[in-house]
Amino acid sequence: MKIPVGISGRHIHLSSEHLEVLFGKGYELTVLKDLSQPGQYAANEKVDVVSPTGKVIAGVRILGPVRKNTQVELSYSDARRAGFEAPVRSSGNIAGSGAAKIVGPKGEVEISEGVIVADRHIHFSLEDAKEFGVTDGQVVQIKVSGVKPGILGNVLCRVSEHFKLDCHLDTDDGSAFILSNGDFVELVK
Repeated sequence: MKIPVGISGRHIHLSSEHLEVLFGKGYELTVLKDLSQPGQYAANEKVDVVSPTGKVIAGVRILGPVRKNTQVELSYSDARRAGFEAPVRSSGNIAGSGAAKIVGPKGEVEISEGVIVADRHIHFSLEDAKEFGVTDGQVVQIKVSGVKPGILGNVLCRVSEHFKLDCHLDTDDGSAFILSNGDFVELVK
């Protein structure tokens, strides 16, 4: 059974408080395009993210809608090159993660934690989870076919009635296996 792939480039999720500091009081994100998960979108707005070593990753895309906590998601290559501490974590698990300064057109904020390398994960609807025989929090492997085939391990299953079937990999994994958005992988249990 095939699962579509979404390759996730570096991006940031902002809290409403940080959005207002960076873009001005009452500012609301504008939609560039919808993403694979219902209600999620890439915004037109971008910010610069500065590492503790002073290196800048310019033009980091904001994903909406706003969240409770600000979170920067980088590939391991990005983090290493720019001097960020960025542990591999599930989205939302930012306790004890890396620090950064975020610079917008109207201001800047310093976060003491929130920089991560997102884990590999698959979003399953309740129906898809049943069909694939997986549960929320289960860790599986995926098989990649094509020019550079292989097996990727430590892939987290995330199950919710709000999700749509999609395997999220970062640009490092996508490049290593020559995968693009819309390609397919197979679940291996």
